[in-house]
Amino acid sequence: MNFYYKFLNGLLLAILGLQTYTLAQSPTDELMMPKHEICFLGNYEYGQFDEYWEGSLLRTNGTIATVQRRTALLMAAYGLTSKLNIYAGIPVVSTNSTYPNGGRFAGAKGFQDYSIGLKYKVFQKDFEKSEFSGFASLNFSNRASDYLSDYQPYSLGLGTPQLAWRGVVHYKLESGVYFRGGGAFVWKGYTKAEREYYYNDGSYYTPWMDVPNSWNYELTLGKWIKGHALRVELSYMGQRSSSGDDIRAYNAPQPTNQVNMERVGVFAHYYFQKIKGLGVLASYNQVIDGKNAPKMSSLGAGITYQFSLLK
Repeated sequence: MNFYYKFLNGLLLAILGLQTYTLAQSPTDELMMPKHEICFLGNYEYGQFDEYWEGSLLRTNGTIATVQRRTALLMAAYGLTSKLNIYAGIPVVSTNSTYPNGGRFAGAKGFQDYSIGLKYKVFQKDFEKSEFSGFASLNFSNRASDYLSDYQPYSLGLGTPQLAWRGVVHYKLESGVYFRGGGAFVWKGYTKAEREYYYNDGSYYTPWMDVPNSWNYELTLGKWIKGHALRVELSYMGQRSSSGDDIRAYNAPQPTNQVNMERVGVFAHYYFQKIKGLGVLASYNQVIDGKNAPKMSSLGAGITYQFSLLK
C-alpha cells in the first residue's frame, strides 16, 4: 500500500469528529421553533483537501491527490413547546479523490449517521437595549448503514455511537448584532475495524477501537439585517480530543488517534418576506490548524421551509 495513502487513511475522522450543525434552528444556535411549528432543511455541502497534518507537521497529499467529499443533509426541527425543541437528521455522503489517484482507490457512497436531539431554553434575561439567554442540548448519533469505518479517507463516517452534551449562551444588542458562545463534550464509543490487530502505545488483538472523546467549542459574531430578513455570521470553531495517540511515521492513522483542529467560517441565512416560511442559506468553512487532521475547506448551500404542524 502506498505510504501517502496509508498515512491519509482515516484523516476524515477529524472532520467527522467535529460535526456541528451551523444551519437553521439547530442544537448549536440560539434559535427556537415556536410550539407546534416544524422546519425542514435540505443542505448540500462540498468539501476537499490536498494537505494534512501528520501530528503537527503539515504535508501535501501524495498519490491520492485531492480528496473530495459531498454531503446531502435532510434535517427537521419541531417545537414541542416554546422552550423545548426536538431535532432529527440524516446525511447521504459520497467520497472520491482526483487524478493521479486514477481509480486505484474507489470512493464510497451511502447513508452516514442518523442523529436525534433535544434543545431547551434555560433562561432569558431582558435589558433595556439587549437580551441575554442560555440553552442546553443533548444529541445522539449512530451509523445508519453498514459502511466501512476504517476505509479512510473515503469512509462515510466514524461508525461509532456518539452522545453530545452542549451549552450555548447568546447576547443580542438592539442593533441586531449578537454574540454566541458554545461548548460541548462529545462521548464516542467503539468502532469495529476491518482488521484483527492494531497498535496504540501497545498491541491490541481485537477489531474494536476506542474512539477518543472530544471537547468542541464555538465563538460566533453575527448580525440581523433588514429586521429579521437576513442574518450573517463569522465563526471560530475547534475540537480537542481528550485522549488518543499520534499517527506513527510510516503507519496508517486509526480511530484511536488524537484529533485536534481549529476552523473558521462564514454563514448567511435569508428569509423571504413574500413567501412565508421559506429561506435559503449558504456557508463556507476552512480548517486553519490541526493535529492528525486534514486541511479541509467546504462550501455549502441549502433551503429551509417552516410551517405550523398543529393549529
